[in-house]
Amino acid sequence: SGPMQSQMQFPSGYGSNLPNYGAPPGHYSQVPNKAAASHLDNQYRASYYPGYYSAPAQNVMTSVGSNVLNAQEPQQLYNNTPPHSRGSSDRPVQGAISSASYLHMSAQQSYSTFDNHYSTSVSSSVASQGFPLNSDHYAMPVVSGAMHPNVSYPPVAAGGVYGQTFTSQSLPAVGQFKETNAFSSQSTSVPHSLQQHVPVGYNTLSTVSSAQSVQDNLSRNVTRSVAKVNNQINTGGIDSSQPVHSVSQNVPFTKPGAGTSTSSAVMSSVRSPAPSLSSKPPSSPSVTQSPELALQEGMQYGGYVNNQASSAPTPLSSSSDDEEEDEEDEEAALDSSSTTSSASPVLNNYDALEGGGYPETRSVTSSPVPAPSVLQTSKASKPFGYGYPALQPGYQNATPPTPVQPSNPGHHPGFQHYPQACVNQLSSSLGGLSLQHSQQPESLRPVNLTHDRNILPVSSVPAPVPNLNSDLRKLNCSPDSFRCTLTNIPQTQALLNKAKLPLGLLLHPFRDLTQLPVITSSTIVRCRSCRTYINPFVSFIDQRRWKCNLCYRVNDVPEEFMYNPLTRSYGEPHKRPEVQNSTVEFIASSDYMLRPPQPAVYLFVLDVSHNAVEAGYLTIVCQSLLENLDKLPGDSRTRIGFITFDSTVQFYNLQEGLSQPQMLIVSDIDDIFLPTPDSLLVNLHESKELIKDLLNALPNMFTNTRETHSALGPALQAAFKLMSPTGGRISVFQTQLPSLGAGLLHSREDPNQRSSTKVVQHLGPATDFYKKLALDCSGQQTAVDLFLLSSQYSDLASLACMSKYSAGCIYYYPSFHRSHNPTQAEKLQKDLKRYLTRKIGFEAVMRIRCTKGLSIHTFHGNFFVRSTDLLSLANVNPDAGFAVQMSIEESLTDTSLVCFQTALLYTSSKGERRIRVHTLCLPVVSSLSDVYAGADVQAVVCLLANMAVDRSVSSSLADARDALVNAVVDSLAAYMSTASNLQQSMLIAPNSLKLFPLYILALLKQKAFRTGTSTRLDDRVYAMCQIKSQPLVHLMKMIHPNLYRIDKLTDESTIHVNDRVVPQPPLQKLSAEKLTREGAFLMDCGSVFYLWIGKNCDNNFIKDVLGYPNYASVPQKMTQLPEVDAPSSERTRSFISWLRDSRPLSPVLQVIKDENPAKTDFFQHLIEDRTEAAFSYYEFLLNIQQQICK
Repeated sequence: SGPMQSQMQFPSGYGSNLPNYGAPPGHYSQVPNKAAASHLDNQYRASYYPGYYSAPAQNVMTSVGSNVLNAQEPQQLYNNTPPHSRGSSDRPVQGAISSASYLHMSAQQSYSTFDNHYSTSVSSSVASQGFPLNSDHYAMPVVSGAMHPNVSYPPVAAGGVYGQTFTSQSLPAVGQFKETNAFSSQSTSVPHSLQQHVPVGYNTLSTVSSAQSVQDNLSRNVTRSVAKVNNQINTGGIDSSQPVHSVSQNVPFTKPGAGTSTSSAVMSSVRSPAPSLSSKPPSSPSVTQSPELALQEGMQYGGYVNNQASSAPTPLSSSSDDEEEDEEDEEAALDSSSTTSSASPVLNNYDALEGGGYPETRSVTSSPVPAPSVLQTSKASKPFGYGYPALQPGYQNATPPTPVQPSNPGHHPGFQHYPQACVNQLSSSLGGLSLQHSQQPESLRPVNLTHDRNILPVSSVPAPVPNLNSDLRKLNCSPDSFRCTLTNIPQTQALLNKAKLPLGLLLHPFRDLTQLPVITSSTIVRCRSCRTYINPFVSFIDQRRWKCNLCYRVNDVPEEFMYNPLTRSYGEPHKRPEVQNSTVEFIASSDYMLRPPQPAVYLFVLDVSHNAVEAGYLTIVCQSLLENLDKLPGDSRTRIGFITFDSTVQFYNLQEGLSQPQMLIVSDIDDIFLPTPDSLLVNLHESKELIKDLLNALPNMFTNTRETHSALGPALQAAFKLMSPTGGRISVFQTQLPSLGAGLLHSREDPNQRSSTKVVQHLGPATDFYKKLALDCSGQQTAVDLFLLSSQYSDLASLACMSKYSAGCIYYYPSFHRSHNPTQAEKLQKDLKRYLTRKIGFEAVMRIRCTKGLSIHTFHGNFFVRSTDLLSLANVNPDAGFAVQMSIEESLTDTSLVCFQTALLYTSSKGERRIRVHTLCLPVVSSLSDVYAGADVQAVVCLLANMAVDRSVSSSLADARDALVNAVVDSLAAYMSTASNLQQSMLIAPNSLKLFPLYILALLKQKAFRTGTSTRLDDRVYAMCQIKSQPLVHLMKMIHPNLYRIDKLTDESTIHVNDRVVPQPPLQKLSAEKLTREGAFLMDCGSVFYLWIGKNCDNNFIKDVLGYPNYASVPQKMTQLPEVDAPSSERTRSFISWLRDSRPLSPVLQVIKDENPAKTDFFQHLIEDRTEAAFSYYEFLLNIQQQICK
């Protein structure tokens, strides 16, 4: 057990059924512990357990009595009290935000008095109440805001080692738990005598609070008692007592040595101080590469490689903030900004590797931050790390050399090369929109939603461009990788509360890139305080010093950084690639490693029961593996293995030297073991022929099986034991409800309730077996990917946990049958091609930093939160998206810009340790109209969707739906209250939010949230899983598909892509009124294309494009367009190919006729039309208007 940790509330995530799970901070350190300077041991030290695996420090409040939940007054959807003023004013708020905290409510106030909807750091006393429990129309009753001042929590049960760490983790905000530094940007020094040094294995690093009163104040006195996990890995030989049937001889296999994964603590710094951007921009703002270099893997720039992102031979994984591991080492050993000195000590945990917040200057007993609504206007300098820094004495008094005028008139004076005026001094002159003024922006143009019915643009909605000057825009991160819900950041939480819009980030950190600068220098320059990586938005005081744009600390420029490999000149650090690109990737040194980089290891676990054989999926999987075996990401060390299961578990010895694969059957599933541990995972290149023999034989080996049971749980236990020494990826193929052994499940779905308009049950898991297994796997750097190919209910809500908490991914194929459902069979084949060949990152961690004054408190996605802000990703893939919720803890009035930086540390499939860094810069504004002008409606909707999923699981689907409606009501009411001369009969929205009601209506009609329409429980849960794990660009197509008319494509409106002419038809409203019987329409839903053919469609189009003489002859199950030598065929195929090329997974095409069963799916996506259980778009607008006028 470790020291007492501050408790924080968080929602039941993806539906954990154990409300009082306490999770110890977990992970594994792979190198002996070394002494480090005391300032390294800051507030992010987690409590470590000596057990075989420890889950991260997530703390849950006990259930709240009914008296708290039964608030009678109808309340507003969101928490509207300033985050630090809840409860009595003389004590800090206790508790933490629920994962759907934006959709929170406070009990003791009436709807009309709320002014703080999105109070992101407010804490509700209900552990899992992301959304209110009751609803009255669309005004939600509120969870009681009363705090529980002195609640002591019972010890965690022995099984609680796998704490309730949910897919969206709720974390305390800086202001709330400043004293404990749970999520503060201040570090706590821990004397060396308090550190526990464990040479190897699972260390028990612990942090001792420097102020007992802090714990008393927060009432977080919890004693953790966690039993060791009892399922230790069995690596011995075959037990004579176990039934094993050997088909052929057993040949010994020597397993390649692999580092044992051990437990690691995690240091983290979430909030970085506000950016001080006061250096001149370099004369050449960005590195321009020639077209011929644009597709190469990388360009060597001396010590730098301007690397084109993901090339097939060298898949790049994104790097996480654990890179900062090295940063901490450097902090302890060096006085330089470089973090890759080989002489620096390497601590034995990821927290040390990743680097914490603001060491040396933090105080554990600092007073609570004042409520954000109180503007901090004092310009008096405060000690660094206390409050929001005004002009720091060391910065503002530094006399730069003779001022140098910008070489480019468009350069912002805050980005001078060396001389600079501090950003804080510029803010008053830059005005509300930070860097440039404009007349009434288009984004603020009022739109009468009830009058202007055709608001859908003719082309896809672009991401809003931040209101920065042109040079900063060029340097800024691509919205495809890093996107904020508000591109104009409010100065205070009070202003954010008035806007009634959520503040958060949507990330796609490891996406495939065509161009990625790769830095191979031995020196990675980082801020010595907050561990931010040097980026385009830092300021250079002079040639030897640079100021961090997050915490404002002045750092020394390392000698090596003075040389610019691009220009081969000395003394121009501001022209280095790291300072010219907001997305870069560093090749990390051994300082960023806890163990030698692991090899790529792939284990396939295949269901071979009668149901699986009947579905025919084995043929597709084995054929795909045979075709892509040589394309699996990896190097000469790549290893592979196979396990099959029905009522028993079968292993396959593929050791080099055998004449044929050897099957070993373990029938005792209650005590699973590995029959030959050293020969089940084999080198891909050495045993390739045996692997091919097995893949060719597998589809026919179980043809006559009569085994109907599925022992999925024991098979996963065996897979975990097999993968633990190295880590890697487990790919599980399952076709039914697990029915034998550990993890068996029973049907929970009532088909009669599929169309219920009231209660939708069982959205959470039925057992914690799969979550525990996932946490075990995550601790051993192993991710579990699930392919569910089921014709009946399979309890995806329970099975999905194995992927959610291990950073895996989920694929779902309802009603799968190879011959009876060719569409699903084709989809599986295409998905497997992408899945097997896409780049992959192993043993990854990710951290997000932001300007001081901002805080991150809730995460969404598939991962495991290892500490307050460090995400553990056993695997990271380019198709995974993440979201975070944020709050404004301290006033930003002293700065005109804020920055966000995400860092992903990972091991590539080639065994390189890499760090991918993205940096985003946004302006700070002081007026409500500017906040609305910068709203990114798609990002807002995607963040609300993530929050609504959590609310559905932790509270109810009805509450989640009401919360989404109230999000629209509140934001539009707030906007209309700022406008003058508005009639009550009008529903007005700013142009930036004109699509907000439409998107929310589309979300309400999506499978995850719809009611009154027959929806299978597994279908609903899968839709929720997609919302939580997809990047924005793919999620938006799922929420609001694009509809095009394609029977009249012409060459008039086209674009040219790679010598191909691509038509650009306009977008159509998702309404049946746009469909005509004479036309053909293509609906792009992201993962599927529907091609609807009208009964009276022109026969020439049907003949040229579909290849059939008339409408009647078109088959029901058509999924391919023939290549016909006709202009209309070429245009149609070119357009569909262009759409397919824009996404990683190739969508399947379904041709829809009136008699086609898939017609129902097509028409359900026409979200602007009325259904029996849902409003039309116009009716929804009238309902919104009625709610606003109440």
